[in-house]
Amino acid sequence: MARKQTKQDAELDVVEWLRKLPKVELHLHLEGTIQLDTLLELSKRHDAEPLTVEEAKKLYIYENFLGFMDSFKAVSARLKRPADYELITYNMIRDLAAQGVVHAEVYISFGIIYYWKNQEVEPYAEAMERGRVRGEKDFGTTVYWLIDAVRHFGAEEAVKVFRKAAELRKLYPSIVGIGIGGDEARGSADIFKESYAEAKAAGLRLTAHAGETIGPESIWAAINIGAERVGHALSAQHDAELLEVLAERQIPLELNVTSNIRTGCCKSFDEHPVKDYFESGLMVTINSDDPPMFGSNLLEEYVLVQSRFEFSLEQMRELAANAVEASFLPPERKLDLLRRVEQYGH
Repeated sequence: MARKQTKQDAELDVVEWLRKLPKVELHLHLEGTIQLDTLLELSKRHDAEPLTVEEAKKLYIYENFLGFMDSFKAVSARLKRPADYELITYNMIRDLAAQGVVHAEVYISFGIIYYWKNQEVEPYAEAMERGRVRGEKDFGTTVYWLIDAVRHFGAEEAVKVFRKAAELRKLYPSIVGIGIGGDEARGSADIFKESYAEAKAAGLRLTAHAGETIGPESIWAAINIGAERVGHALSAQHDAELLEVLAERQIPLELNVTSNIRTGCCKSFDEHPVKDYFESGLMVTINSDDPPMFGSNLLEEYVLVQSRFEFSLEQMRELAANAVEASFLPPERKLDLLRRVEQYGH
């Protein structure tokens, strides 16, 4: 049963309390972190006629999931060279630190580099690492990479992406896992079963986007190929048996509330299952997905969830602890962060 807001809660500056709460972000796309000022900088580097501020702002406006995909492509099309990836990585870490994020596990789409840019990924991985090392040193927020395959490019392309992730992990231990994003309707998780088994054998952790744009069958398929965490899981609410399995196995769910509303995958905040999932004992984590695309970063997601769904501050602390638990950090770092979350505000 939800705890009522206490007098002490009411007297606090809740936004500031949530900012300083040590937070972990588990579902964030590097290419989806490009803020307006960074986009303008990239446009100056690469466009014959650089975008005006108004033109740049328009690229972030869309009406539905397919429109969002087009916006995402238009913004990430300005990522032409490895140095651009260093820039956006460094700026991402700067922005995360300002929100009180202590660790982030960030999706990067090798599929985009391979298939849209038709280039080898090594120089890009090296540049991202430069940005990560500089960012961690300057701001203190740590980053792990999750290498994402675009599911609708097919199983063979995913094998290539995951093998490259395993190979680069030997050079860069910050590459910890893999995932599948893209259009669920055109790429069932089932077809990646063998490549997931191979990635696991290579020491990579397994995630999958599932149940964002289609039904619970997508989440079942993700679990069946071994996904340790599920991104979105919006449609799990329509399958009582699935909810039981998710609760029993405590499979972490990377929820993205504003993202689901903005893409039209969920019609309204009133219909979003975040509170129901939490109260049903599911392993809920709060995440931002593509902050400038959706107009909400992780801190703003925490503020939104706390106010709109009437989570107590103690429950917000529990959500923060869930994200630490669900992360791929080593046990000693998890314990340290869990202690920090537990002791915060006491």
